[in-house]
Amino acid sequence: MTEQKFRIGITQGDPNGIGWEVIIKALADPRITEFFTPVIYGSTRAAACHRNAIAEIEQFSYVPVASAAEARRGKINLVACGEMAEVQPGKPTPEAGRAAVEALRTAMRDLKAGELDALVTAPFDKETVQSDDFRYTGHTEYLAAELEGESMMIMCSDVLRVGLVTKHIPVSEIAASISKEKIVGDLRILRRSLIEDFGVVEPRIAVMALNPHAGDGGLLGREEQEIIRPAIVEAFREGVLAFGPFAADGLFAGGGYAKYDGILAMYHDQGLAPFKSLSPDGVNFTAGLAAVRTSPDHGTAFDIAGKDKADPQSMRNAIYTAIDIVRNRAAWSEWSSNPLPRAEREKSNRDAASKERPAADKE
Repeated sequence: MTEQKFRIGITQGDPNGIGWEVIIKALADPRITEFFTPVIYGSTRAAACHRNAIAEIEQFSYVPVASAAEARRGKINLVACGEMAEVQPGKPTPEAGRAAVEALRTAMRDLKAGELDALVTAPFDKETVQSDDFRYTGHTEYLAAELEGESMMIMCSDVLRVGLVTKHIPVSEIAASISKEKIVGDLRILRRSLIEDFGVVEPRIAVMALNPHAGDGGLLGREEQEIIRPAIVEAFREGVLAFGPFAADGLFAGGGYAKYDGILAMYHDQGLAPFKSLSPDGVNFTAGLAAVRTSPDHGTAFDIAGKDKADPQSMRNAIYTAIDIVRNRAAWSEWSSNPLPRAEREKSNRDAASKERPAADKE
């Protein structure tokens, strides 16, 4: 696997945001292509616009290709798509939204065809991407529909990994969207991802409460007693090392999160607010799907777009994490293919030894 140069697709996101800036900065070091083959999906006009706004990068060049199948090793490759009549850094526009979706769909074509090993997505604007044929609240929901899997949004870093039960929904709908079955299913997905994608042998998972103080015995809500705790018990009986429910403030403020390999949060801000505070350059990973997709943990940042102020570290981390997960999945597949149960293996060894023993006695 060390000889493999993975083909990593990178979508431009919103051309008027900081997507192109962080992509160019992340790929500016020519040594980057020694580790993987980048295939960018986006507008040549947007690439030129943002490249011209970056002062310290002396050179950034790419090879135009029709698809990832034509990607050249040792080069930055660009599949031209999502072109725009006018690039307007800092302005959310319907044209930019359409361009972001076109780049994403073109990359999805190559991902489904097996021409990419993983996909890294720069952020788009959730409002401007909406159209009659694109009604998704985020990349995670779109990928789940296209790849037909049970997806989970996991924010990951060297410090912690946080999975979400509910994602991009109004706060008023969170309680009604949580069920025992949903939590048990998400615990299964999170455990499997921690094992296969992150190489944790047997992960310990902390489950957050929904209400303040974990409901205070029902005084502040009964979801902990009626939904979350029974889900934890059922998952534990299945072999998932799940613990809780824990009040979010206590778990993070007291440093208790460090005792666990993963954390399951009930809703978006409950998990992402502490995660981003502890991991400013974290990565968004979509678990539970056949294909690997990551992204930076920031948004379009229209306020600094085109001003050469965007930090590319989260984009770099997203690329490196995607490569690590592809490698981990390949290693897991090799380790777990046609497994011979220990009992059967020991029985075979005993049978072989018993057959050899009489011959040795005769000698």
